[in-house]
Amino acid sequence: MTLYAKINTDFSENYIGYSALAIIASTCLGSVAIMSTLMGGHGAIEMFTVFLSVAICSAHNAAILTVQKPKLVLDLLITSLAINSLIILINTLF
Repeated sequence: MTLYAKINTDFSENYIGYSALAIIASTCLGSVAIMSTLMGGHGAIEMFTVFLSVAICSAHNAAILTVQKPKLVLDLLITSLAINSLIILINTLF
């Protein structure tokens, strides 16, 4: 059994609790990504980066609020955390 399968099984069993934590984690990391983006300016590239961060965080939150399948919510959480972490990393390096 892979790590993803174990996490998916645990997430599915404890969906309500993990969903609350996932909203907090995704939104907080997204806000840090947006802050680090806007510290670099407010041009078209920065606005697209802000849009990307807001869109993925909103998609994840909407999936929880509309009670989608746990696998979809987990996939959106992982995508949101990965994209926002990448945005933060790029903005701190450049």
